[in-house]
Amino acid sequence: MKIAKALAMIALLAAPPMSVPARAEDAPVQLKLSHWVPPSHPLQAAIQDWADSIKADSHGTITAVIFPAEQLGKAFDHYDMARDGIADAAYVNPGYQPGRFPIIAASDLPFQYKDAKTGTAALDAWYRAYAAREMKDVQYCFAFIHDPGTLHARRRVVVPEDLRGMKMRPANATIGNLVTLLGGTNVQASAPGARDLLDRGVADGIFFPWGSLVLFGIDKTVHYHIDAQLYVTSFVWVLNKARYAALAPTQKAVIDAHCTTEWAVRFAAPWADFEAAGRAKVKAEPGHELIELTPEQLAAWKRAAEPLHARWAADVRRTGADPAPIDAALRASIAEHHAGY
Repeated sequence: MKIAKALAMIALLAAPPMSVPARAEDAPVQLKLSHWVPPSHPLQAAIQDWADSIKADSHGTITAVIFPAEQLGKAFDHYDMARDGIADAAYVNPGYQPGRFPIIAASDLPFQYKDAKTGTAALDAWYRAYAAREMKDVQYCFAFIHDPGTLHARRRVVVPEDLRGMKMRPANATIGNLVTLLGGTNVQASAPGARDLLDRGVADGIFFPWGSLVLFGIDKTVHYHIDAQLYVTSFVWVLNKARYAALAPTQKAVIDAHCTTEWAVRFAAPWADFEAAGRAKVKAEPGHELIELTPEQLAAWKRAAEPLHARWAADVRRTGADPAPIDAALRASIAEHHAGY
């Protein structure tokens, strides 16, 4: 009997191994990552860095293909593209759709942030408490801002009254409200389409960050620039919910580890440095004037923007939320991260 058992064991060990099915967490996944700026934009490198790190940490089971320059859809549609699965991850400007995301619009109120890195940390740490409510159609990853931008125009603009009668391409819905408040008219266009409006005289000016002004060739059209940290635009990086839910637990853990405030800052950093360097480039170009505001003129701009806060609060109340604690939480986050202008 012992001999028979031994022979059976030897036969078992000598038999060819049975195929072991791949574990769910090892199943290969390829994500479609979409954005709407050109591949020369620093955001491309940030997305590539994010994708490469995910590939490494998932032992190669999660790979990605990046689709830049509106290849999968228009800039204004990227939230819905992530919701509907046209893209598995998408770069979204919530301010492109006025009124749809009123809570995060608090971050777009003028004269708040001194730079993109501390500002991104403050924004993302704050918005995590509200993202699941406001962006329930997608899987929130993180939020970030570009380095503060300003007003660039075909003619000199110094004080808020100078904006009256001008046609402006706003950076987001909040800045669009500022233009209207000061007697201007908004002309809508995505970043890639903005120069055409200015070249044709359809727009007189634009709110834009410094480096992108050069990247998109807009510096060839506008020559007067307010030299102040006037505004930022808030962005989110979001995922398709079903695609995220279908991942194995270990793969979800890898994605979760790449959807943190620390990753938001890392993601924003190349673009932040690029935009900050753009100011010196524009200043060095012939025929450009950087207009340094006096303390009184800067104070006038801040006063002119004050009604935007009340408008933001009213928009939030319409969703059934109380704007006071939301605003207080943002102020506290900006102070905690030393991000204030």
